[in-house]
Amino acid sequence: MMPPITRRHKRNNPEYCEPAMTIDRPNLRIAALLVAMVLLFAGCASVNLESHVAENANEALDVAASETDRKEAHRYLLGAADRFQNRNQHRDARTLLQSSQFDGADEETANQLILLSMASATALEDARWARDIASEITPEHFLNYEQNLISRAAKLQADTYQLADDNLAAAVTLILLAEADPDADTQSVHDAIWQNLKETSDSELSDKEGRAIGYEAQGWLELAGILREPGTNLDEQGRMIRSWQNNWPDHPAAETPPAELQLIASLAETRPERITLAVPLSGPLASAGAAIRDGFFAAYYEDQSADREKISIQVVDTSDNDFPQLYEELANENQDLIVGPLEKDSLASLSDMDSLPVPVLGLNYLPADASVPSGLYQFGLSAEDEARQIADRMTAEGVKQVLVLIPAGDWGDRLEKALLERLNQNEGVALDIERYFREDNLRAVTADLLGINVSRDRAIEVERTAGINVEFEPRRRQDADGIVMVAEPTIARQFKPLFAFYFGGNLPVYSPSMVYEGNPDPSRDRDLNGVTFTDTPWILAEDNQFRSVVKEAMPDLKGQLGRLFAMGSDAWTLSKRLPLLRQVEGATIEGQTGDLTMTPEGSIHREQMWARFRNGTPERLPALEKSSGTEIQEVTEILPQE
Repeated sequence: MMPPITRRHKRNNPEYCEPAMTIDRPNLRIAALLVAMVLLFAGCASVNLESHVAENANEALDVAASETDRKEAHRYLLGAADRFQNRNQHRDARTLLQSSQFDGADEETANQLILLSMASATALEDARWARDIASEITPEHFLNYEQNLISRAAKLQADTYQLADDNLAAAVTLILLAEADPDADTQSVHDAIWQNLKETSDSELSDKEGRAIGYEAQGWLELAGILREPGTNLDEQGRMIRSWQNNWPDHPAAETPPAELQLIASLAETRPERITLAVPLSGPLASAGAAIRDGFFAAYYEDQSADREKISIQVVDTSDNDFPQLYEELANENQDLIVGPLEKDSLASLSDMDSLPVPVLGLNYLPADASVPSGLYQFGLSAEDEARQIADRMTAEGVKQVLVLIPAGDWGDRLEKALLERLNQNEGVALDIERYFREDNLRAVTADLLGINVSRDRAIEVERTAGINVEFEPRRRQDADGIVMVAEPTIARQFKPLFAFYFGGNLPVYSPSMVYEGNPDPSRDRDLNGVTFTDTPWILAEDNQFRSVVKEAMPDLKGQLGRLFAMGSDAWTLSKRLPLLRQVEGATIEGQTGDLTMTPEGSIHREQMWARFRNGTPERLPALEKSSGTEIQEVTEILPQE
């Protein structure tokens, strides 16, 4: 038997509703009717909305739906959504904020709804929802909120516009915030405005520039516009920034420029003037060191911005030197920058130091597990960079399951690791990896790779088991989408026909730059037809004025030595721009070895070009599309030679 409902039970029972009057048992039918009327007209709710805390979105929606006062229901749902957000339950918050129960809400409720919606949309990175929100507001919308909420609302609004791919609206929002909130962090707001203007397309910017309302907005758009002029180097960009500041002396960005523009404007003043180029000029690496040296000086003399009266460059042979001792001597000579060493062991010797008083642009890379001292930058012709780009290209072309040929040795180990890591990131898989030596039987290696030997062994096993002769028709494995072939030209020209011989001729083949000698040779490279490979702009760029000038003076500069020459050229370019790459997120320099970017640890990576052999000659392929890109050029310098 249930216990009687006491007064305490009534108070604590959320399902209990206090009736308006007491009815005797004989009049139950009349009592029920009266109670129903009282509930209808008095709006007696089963839950106290002010104190009720829903555990999930559905519970909150059910409670709100039972409330006849829609304004109270809206207030309850907004409070519940806010609590969900504070508990990081943004999916529950989204369910409430997208509910049709908010249809017909008044302006105050609608503004609160938008503010909470922007918070959850950005937290969940829900681009579709962000686009819906963005379509309902204007950049001025955040001004509808009280002063203590303006800054938060503006930043959420800018983030929402960014998520909706409307960076121009995000920039305008932040421009208005800088005007409306005197307590805002000016530097961070200006940095955010600039980043959004960078992400705005040329067409959007030019269209808006002619219709901009207000002094501040017009100034920002003009600043972004002038730095998009193609072919301007960093020195010219620095002059443009200073000229803009003179023309807009009262503009907030003239007084507090974005940090990126401050850096660009000051680069000419902070360039190293005393430089040591430390490369091997004797011993087994002499030819490589000489090519890098020649490329470095060729770029230096072609650089019209270089002040040759101030800059001094000395060359040191590292082949017989103890590099830590050499570094100490150079540091005592007050050098501004050391470019080198090329030798991996010499570079590794610097990892024992916590910091380098004179910055070093190393021409190689430390092992992955080595500590990187402050002041060390790393740059080279990294096989790992090419392996990652191959994995990305295959993914973009729908090649997910691959067979891999890689030479044996430490170099191959590094390339294999980089390839497998990127394949895994791209949800691809290496079905089989064959490591080979030059002296190996390449037929056997290819047969193993394509699973021919497995097919043959299976037939032999059937003959043994059944005791009968079996007609054997070899077949390759059928689960592969493509082949990664890491091989120098003489080996690659043997592997490629063997793929067809062993029934893999229809599989696309991808290779790093080592597959191409660097000069067209159709009669020998016909065997490479169909091979897709990545290489430097020095090799593949059609209109490369710097290369044309160099090859006219140095016609014997070919193949890998040409790539090393290009690396030396880029080393000069990098010597002036290391702070730019390190401090400016997304900064890129177009070099002779590729598009150069830098990790936070100071390691420089290259994005190369693509080509495919046809009739024995490489034909350029379009670059892979970026997931998100920018058309602005203030941090992407086109080398003067190009």
